[in-house]
Amino acid sequence: MTRIDARDLLCPLPVLRLRKALMEVAAGDQVILTATDPMSVVDVPHFCGQAGHVMVAQRDLSDGAYEFTVQRGHAAPPPEDI
Repeated sequence: MTRIDARDLLCPLPVLRLRKALMEVAAGDQVILTATDPMSVVDVPHFCGQAGHVMVAQRDLSDGAYEFTVQRGHAAPPPEDI
């Protein structure tokens, strides 16, 4: 399982790191993101809904961080920018 530590990064960096990690795993695989940015509790679920990924779990950690478990969706990845 892929883990991303995005502590101390501000919007949009946690979601961008999550997006990159999801593009590198197979459909159905899970990625765990840890972030401290309070906006990540809004941004990550919104990103998942827009990109076709599944938010499996979200929890608050004791150190003030948030942990998101995201499963890559089955849709084809978006085309690369030219």
